[in-house]
Amino acid sequence: MRKIGLTLTAAAIAVVGATPALAQDSDDATGARVAIITGIDSVNIEDGSEEDILYGVTAGYDFDLGGAVVGIEAEYADSSVGASDTNVLIAGDRVEIGAERDLYVGVRVGASLGGGGIVYAKGGYTNARIGSEYDDGTTLVELADDLDGFRLGVGAEFPLGESAFVRGEYRYSDYGELRIGGALTGLDLSRHQGVVGVGFKF
Repeated sequence: MRKIGLTLTAAAIAVVGATPALAQDSDDATGARVAIITGIDSVNIEDGSEEDILYGVTAGYDFDLGGAVVGIEAEYADSSVGASDTNVLIAGDRVEIGAERDLYVGVRVGASLGGGGIVYAKGGYTNARIGSEYDDGTTLVELADDLDGFRLGVGAEFPLGESAFVRGEYRYSDYGELRIGGALTGLDLSRHQGVVGVGFKF
């Protein structure tokens, strides 16, 4: 009994002693990463909203500070969100407005969950392009306006094998007052996004 007890104790000490080194090797989050993303994009203009699919790619670099992860990242995304109406100014006319490409650059700060997983908060600068079109039957006018704003979000990331990972996050972006053709409309524009992504670390 005593020998078995000593053997189990020695084995437990060996496992506990080896665990920090193993965890450090497997959990080290330092390095580059790239991922494809998709999800739901909800664009809000005052009290109305339109929802559809977004898709894009994100890339970044993380620094493991030991229990905390700090990273920089950039993202290019596009959106299928759009709305249209007819008979707006004159009978038979048509107006369309839609979300187009969306650029983001920012930072994220996370806490390690062990096993390579992290939870994080993010924030940074976003620039969204809004396209608009008006057709009265004789003249077609197409415009594109770039709007500056900020983005805040939270998410979680989990490993899939040695280098792959899956993530999910919620983001809120605020672009201030909507402009069409450079003219202020008096309407505030914001968006809520829920995305998932699959990527690789290098």
